[in-house]
Amino acid sequence: MNITIDKNEKYNVIKVNEEKLNSAVAPDLKAQILYLHTQDYKPMIIDMSNVQYCDSSGLSAILVGNRLCKEANLSYILTGVQDHVRKLITISQLDKVLSSIPTLSEAIDLIFMEDVEKSLKKEH
Repeated sequence: MNITIDKNEKYNVIKVNEEKLNSAVAPDLKAQILYLHTQDYKPMIIDMSNVQYCDSSGLSAILVGNRLCKEANLSYILTGVQDHVRKLITISQLDKVLSSIPTLSEAIDLIFMEDVEKSLKKEH
């Protein structure tokens, strides 16, 4: 398994350190997403900057995380999505479902902005 997890105060980053997100890697990614979601209930960023290829099992693992976070009203952001993977997401019409931000720092900024917005809504 070549997946790293970076736990932060406001979010968690799961980085896929593989060129191929396929049936050999997807079960590990899915397991990490499920474990993190149950143990450390925060918005999730999936860093895909190393992933050059993704198949249906990889998409399935990504979608599990999206569903879990959506049900819990938590942000779930893909970042560093490479061209081939982006095309697959678009062809599968998942570009309307999955939130994708170009860089990790932009994804982190978005999570902090959403957190501020939630705080402001609570005050009113």
